[in-house]
Parts: sequence; C-alpha cells; structure tokens
Amino acid sequence: MSRVTVRIPTPLRPHTGGADEVGLEGTTVGEVLQRLGAAHDGLLARVLTAEGEPRQFVNIYLGSRNVRGLEGMATRVSDGDVISIVPAVAGGAHKSQRTSARRA
Repeated sequence: MSRVTVRIPTPLRPHTGGADEVGLEGTTVGEVLQRLGAAHDGLLARVLTAEGEPRQFVNIYLGSRNVRGLEGMATRVSDGDVISIVPAVAGGAHKSQRTSARRA
C-alpha cells in the first residue's frame, strides 16, 4: 500500500475539520478516496456518485493529470503521490450580461 496526500478544496474542509490535506494509504485513487470518505463523514457524497465515479463537476487529479484521462478511479498510486479534488469553477458573465450590468 502506498501513502499519498489528498488535497481538500476549501468548500469541503468543514468535513475534514478544516484540514487542507489528508494523508491516507491505498493502492488506487478509488481506494484512497473511499478511505477518505470513511474517515470524514459526508465528504465522499459530495465528490463521488453512488457508482463511485467523480461527480460531473468534480475533477480528480493525480499529480497534474486528471484521472479521467488515465484509468479513472482504478488509477494506481505510488508513495508520495498527491491527489487533488478540484471542483469545477464557471467563468464570468457572458459579454451581453457585462454590458447590461454597466448600463444599470
């Protein structure tokens, strides 16, 4: 089993007692996240679907690579790896909305 660090985004930190990183062991990204969920009640439901896949607007990175482009939740981890949970962030307002807001 490998020891990895999971980076926790600000909106999920209330589930980790405010911790921005959590150290866990596992062999795959999915196993590590399951252990994260077991240790921190309520967190996993905000990250993964009932089927154990990342929610639509959540990206999970192993280092700098999105696991969706690797082997998904079956992606193997190694000692010292960093898993980052990254909620999607939408851009600013559409150009027409910015123009309307300036006129108001």
